Amino acid sequence: MIILILGSCSENHKTLQVTRVKVDSLSQIQLIQDSLVKPIVYTHINDLEKQPIPKAKALFISAVLPSILIAKHNLEMEQKKIHKLKEKSKWNKEDSVYYENLKLQYKATDIENLLKRMSTVPNSIVLAQAAVESGWGQSRFFKEGNNIFGMWSYNNNEPRIRAGLKRENGAVHVRAYDDISQSIADYFKTLGAARAYRGLRTALQESNDPYTLLPHLKYYSEKRNVYTEQLRKMIQYNDLTKYDTYILDPQYFVVP
Repeated sequence: MIILILGSCSENHKTLQVTRVKVDSLSQIQLIQDSLVKPIVYTHINDLEKQPIPKAKALFISAVLPSILIAKHNLEMEQKKIHKLKEKSKWNKEDSVYYENLKLQYKATDIENLLKRMSTVPNSIVLAQAAVESGWGQSRFFKEGNNIFGMWSYNNNEPRIRAGLKRENGAVHVRAYDDISQSIADYFKTLGAARAYRGLRTALQESNDPYTLLPHLKYYSEKRNVYTEQLRKMIQYNDLTKYDTYILDPQYFVVP
């Protein structure tokens, strides 16, 4: 078990104390009991398929939700930095490099567009997609590479895993991440940068209701509307909307 300090909160001079756990036994996953969530990042989770279905689902949600909240927290810190840049009358070189890098990553046109692209979807949607894309944590990509959403890799120089399927232009690879939170951060960046989710980004400016937002995720899968209906049923059947109000436990924001 490793303790990491991440996500500085400059307005109150506190940082988020994150625990990183490589899972050798499922007993290491701390089941979430209430709406205040401990910031624990899990890696290399195996054997969920050996558990009874209700327990496997509870373990999966308890492992993934903290990383969703951590990834959202880190994005909020980035957004606050961008808002501070907006208020500055003159930028230094470091400011410009920081902004241009983020602008490139999110394929933004300007600072307002960048902030719009850094919005995130409700926890219930992330959990539903995580469950569908990883088979409730049973996919090989999740087990071997902490890849929850099956994100493809097109870069020979990044950590990745070869997939079983092939396309016309050759073998398919998926990304490998150091932990679950990195996979979720990449997922949020994809929703913020890809042209296919323009409608989602616009809808997020007006609503945070998961059922209103779901239709805008149809391009995430070749199944289109069948996929979004699958997500809707996943959210309803597993009562995932209750996690939309869950937050990181404030006691883990500490003075360094």
